[in-house]
Amino acid sequence: MSAVIELNEAELTAEQMDNTLTTARCRFCKAPLRHTFVDLGMSPLCESYLTADQLNRMEPFYPLHVKVCESCFLVQLEEYVSPEHIFTEYAYFSSYSDSWLRHASNYVDMISKRLNLGAQSLAVELASNDGYLLQYFVDKGIPVLGVEPAVNVAKVAERKGVPTLVKFFGCQTARAMVANGQAADLVIGNNVLAQVPDLNDFVGGIRIVLKPDGVATLEFPHLVRLMEENQYDTIYHEHFSYFSLITVEKIFAAHGLVLFDVDEIPTHGGSIRIYLRHAEDGSKPVTSAVVNLRNRELAAGLDRMETYASFAEQVMESKRALLELLIRLRREGKRVAGYGAPGKGNTLLNYCGIRTDFLEFTVDRNPYKHGRFLPGTHIPIHPVERIGERRPDYIVILPWNLKDEIVAQLSYARQWNAKFIVPIPVARILD
Repeated sequence: MSAVIELNEAELTAEQMDNTLTTARCRFCKAPLRHTFVDLGMSPLCESYLTADQLNRMEPFYPLHVKVCESCFLVQLEEYVSPEHIFTEYAYFSSYSDSWLRHASNYVDMISKRLNLGAQSLAVELASNDGYLLQYFVDKGIPVLGVEPAVNVAKVAERKGVPTLVKFFGCQTARAMVANGQAADLVIGNNVLAQVPDLNDFVGGIRIVLKPDGVATLEFPHLVRLMEENQYDTIYHEHFSYFSLITVEKIFAAHGLVLFDVDEIPTHGGSIRIYLRHAEDGSKPVTSAVVNLRNRELAAGLDRMETYASFAEQVMESKRALLELLIRLRREGKRVAGYGAPGKGNTLLNYCGIRTDFLEFTVDRNPYKHGRFLPGTHIPIHPVERIGERRPDYIVILPWNLKDEIVAQLSYARQWNAKFIVPIPVARILD
């Protein structure tokens, strides 16, 4: 009898252990997450900039262990911190990038004409930040509504004449908007889909708030470009998911929305803009651009697990190359500073173990960050003018996707022969 009891207990323990190993499940399809995409170790929240009196306090670090779903191929990070904790007050203001403002203005011109938007229309932006985009609709006399959970940036939007609902978006918020007469002709979501832990609630909300003949457009970094160009620094806790076209099609189709067009755009190191409509709306046929990109992703093997297995080694080699370069420069007595304090920079610096021994300081155009310190590495953040005062020999461009804009801004650094370093995909000194 005792032997039988011992065997059952052993079986129960094995079952419990198996359950423990498979508790993490895909945020879209709920399949168990068994496969690692890349493990970047432990990292702090990338937008949690520190004040001087916080430097000696305990700082929370969380795993940056990214998995890939073997069922729907969604690349994803577990939710270790709630969106409320991350986004209620946010340090990112979109309006401090000139090139991003041009991108927003060009989009508004294009989509207003394409959808024939006018004074009777309503354009709704999800995660509208400081009104950087909706302000251009306002200039055209097109009614707008921003939905933005961060109180501090929403206040800035309101001052620009952009009415803003300070809420997280999902089905509940969407129903309230529709009840309030705020159904949308156009729903915009730029670089927000990755920041949503409950994808099904968010996408379901888009279906609810979108008028029967309305269009939604969403932009997000393209997983293909992330993998091809070692863009591991775009992985951080504020980004819960990383999307290919074939996966995002499945997600929206599950909620009755059809992906009918797609643009490949250069923002954030290579993004895609998808166009969505209700499945019942037959007036917008699926374009050849969707078919072509889908076929390219399938040819690249994004529907096979082995394709995802090589990314981790690429990332480690990129880290080695950056450290080798910085070690050589510092041993030669060169002074190295940073430009920018973006979230992606904090992933890169913490993963590579780069602190003030390699990077004396960094600068940023956002006054909110001045006098603060980068999370984890504690590198001080100064106004851009500090570059001219300290005259570093090398400047590491942390928001490398804006390198052309930044090199132009710092053209005066050529006076003392300063050179620029871009760390991604592999560290290199710009000519």
